[in-house]
Amino acid sequence: MPKLPESFYTRKDVVKISKELLGKVLCSCIEGHLTKVVIVETEAYAGVTDKASHAYGGRRTKRTEIMFWRGGYAYIYLCYGMYSLFNVVTHTEGTPHAVLIRGAVPLSGVDTMLQRTGKQKADKNFLIGPGKLAKALGLHFSFTGTPLSGDLIWIEDRGIKVPAKAINASPRIGVDYAGEDALLPYRFTLNPSYLTTLCKK
Repeated sequence: MPKLPESFYTRKDVVKISKELLGKVLCSCIEGHLTKVVIVETEAYAGVTDKASHAYGGRRTKRTEIMFWRGGYAYIYLCYGMYSLFNVVTHTEGTPHAVLIRGAVPLSGVDTMLQRTGKQKADKNFLIGPGKLAKALGLHFSFTGTPLSGDLIWIEDRGIKVPAKAINASPRIGVDYAGEDALLPYRFTLNPSYLTTLCKK
């Protein structure tokens, strides 16, 4: 299946990209183990003007520098000293937009994902939550800066067209510190009925 081209990531509208990542297939091949999942939940972060973003106000640190690269790279950071969270860098160089991948449903490599997470079976919430998702795919924060055009981490387009009516928008999770920006409807999920249909495909 074709990988998303760089032109997908370098567009200026991070909200639109966040919606369009729903239904795309996130893939990893870590230590020879191929895993693939269908993205079902995302959050958009709009850079220097977004108080919820790591790059708000133009903050550039060793960790966030990758956010200022051109779109099409992985930004993976350590949260609470425990969880690696996977983000997709978007926009052009110098504008630190990113999309957090918050949830997915398994497609292939389920046994590997179960082993990594210590689970016995893949229930409906198996990959819901960015920490659980990254762990299942083997996406460690040491892989931050990985190009999404390569063979370690990439995103495929399998032709799944998610209708606008199947997407729910709501405020992002865990960003109360962002004041009024915490209320922005930048979290996108698939409604339950469409998700059930998608899982049967």
